[in-house]
Amino acid sequence: MVAQLIEENAPSIDFDQARLPRPLSKACGVAVHDVIPIRLLPLAFLMVLLSASSLLPAQTAAAPLTLQQAIAQARAKNPALLSGQQHVIATKASEVTAGLRQNPNLTLSGTDVTLAANNPGNPYSYAANVSRLFERGQKRRWRLDLAHSTTDVTESQYQDTERQTILAVKQSFTQMLAAKAGLKIAEDNLQGYRKTVDLSRQRLDAGDISATDFDRIELQLAEFEADYDDANLNLVQSGDQLKMLLGIDTPAPTFDVTGTLDPPQTNLTVTEVEQRALAERPDYRAAQQSLRLAEANVKLAEAYGTTDPTLGGEYDRSGNDNSGGFQLSLPLRIFDRNQGEKERTRYEAQSSRFGEIAARNQVINDVDQAWAAYQTATAQSRRYNGHYLALASRVRDNLEFSYRHGGSTLLDYLDALRDYRQTNLDALNANVQVWLGLHQLSYVAASEMLP
Repeated sequence: MVAQLIEENAPSIDFDQARLPRPLSKACGVAVHDVIPIRLLPLAFLMVLLSASSLLPAQTAAAPLTLQQAIAQARAKNPALLSGQQHVIATKASEVTAGLRQNPNLTLSGTDVTLAANNPGNPYSYAANVSRLFERGQKRRWRLDLAHSTTDVTESQYQDTERQTILAVKQSFTQMLAAKAGLKIAEDNLQGYRKTVDLSRQRLDAGDISATDFDRIELQLAEFEADYDDANLNLVQSGDQLKMLLGIDTPAPTFDVTGTLDPPQTNLTVTEVEQRALAERPDYRAAQQSLRLAEANVKLAEAYGTTDPTLGGEYDRSGNDNSGGFQLSLPLRIFDRNQGEKERTRYEAQSSRFGEIAARNQVINDVDQAWAAYQTATAQSRRYNGHYLALASRVRDNLEFSYRHGGSTLLDYLDALRDYRQTNLDALNANVQVWLGLHQLSYVAASEMLP
């Protein structure tokens, strides 16, 4: 078609003799000694387009994320965790400063350097002095101990931040799975009720029901449509929340997760969870390390109350004479013996001891509350999945059949539909609460509780 248009609009051109300009032939990338017959122009452009399209990246949808993949991505890309990692590294660098020894001091001086060396009245003189402060009381040791303890506390605090982030990821992941399941329930209910409306319209046309009854049935459709819209919005919002936790800051229309909401079978005991929590909780470990940090502060404060001498050596040259000397400087700790810091650090250490006890009590309390919530959610889930779901489905089917055949009222049928819809949502929420309870147990124990 392109060649036909060229021939129609430029009949005077000799297609056998015409040639493309050199720049255009180079742009086409065809090595024909910089000349291409114009009759081959459509084919040349087609080749260029095909070659360019072959270089474009393939647009493939990303595979749905599993829970473990989502946790791994959060650890690698969550900005808050990345910031915490850098803070730990920065804190660890203070250990280098704490381990440094005192630098020596070099002093050079000269007097009357413009006079002759044999000047009997006032010969020139030069002096070189090297001095260094020597720390006593093992100050460097306790500084290092303090720096190591500070790094340990910072690392434990980062691990606690990571624990909180992982809990948020698990909760958002579960909420997104629940939103997908809720959308499926809303869609099935909507499609099923639309069939009911269509059948009711047929009954209206046949004269089996009144126009008012049909209007009431069709009016109920608005609730199902609203449920579907709300479920779709919930899925979008839960997906956005999870993407934020995973460090995804660009639109991802194909973002999806995969997993199950069926409650898993576990053989946990509250005693086992408590033991794991006391052994693994980073916040409790940070409280223990804070006590060691406070004790290191006490020892460092006592060490700073000791006297540090400054020892120096000196070389002098005056005229043609050489001499040497030494210096010893001792501060007289008559008034300031670091009494205030000694007193403060002792009280801080006592405060840290009470803080450790409070942290331990908090761990036990967290486990007890999480265990009670998990047990309650498990019992509710078993009731819904084992009895109420089937009962609601049976009641709905029976009343639907009865209403279509004139055996029950419209009000009874609509009530059965509402009960069925609410029971399905309650059962879904019960399963979600089981998973959230398991995630909370994993959080309070700082150990994975999923089988």
